[in-house]
Amino acid sequence: MFHIVLFEPEIPPNTGAIIRLCANCGAQLHLIHPLGFSMDTRALRRAGLDYREFVKVQEYTNLSQFLKTIQHKNKRIHACSTKGALNYTQTQFQADDYFLFGPESRGLPDKIRESNWITDVIRIPMLANSRSLNLANTVSIIIYEAWRQIDFLGADDLTRDE
Repeated sequence: MFHIVLFEPEIPPNTGAIIRLCANCGAQLHLIHPLGFSMDTRALRRAGLDYREFVKVQEYTNLSQFLKTIQHKNKRIHACSTKGALNYTQTQFQADDYFLFGPESRGLPDKIRESNWITDVIRIPMLANSRSLNLANTVSIIIYEAWRQIDFLGADDLTRDE
């Protein structure tokens, strides 16, 4: 399934909501430190409700540790940024892709977006002069498009009688 990677996330309710998203779509969450909060903070637990037990969350002390962990896997990493040139719907996603998101207050640094290990830099279209969307909303939009492209692999059969 997909991998959601949060680089230095700052706002606990966003990460909590993303944990809940991961639990409902089967994605794995990767958190790259430093975090702007403790994983035990009440705001994170409240936003994630009781979904934390259903999600594999992998933490890394820094970006280098994350890259060393996945380098042998030769994975596709989509950087998600308002500075991306490619509309997220114009990308053909594959199961097991990684989606890298930056911190809420500053986004992904240029150095990361321009790295040779980045497959592409994708963005969500917005009205002119818009700054950004909420991180949890952005992750949801992109992950559900990726999941749609692989025909919601692993989801409940929506055609069965209830």
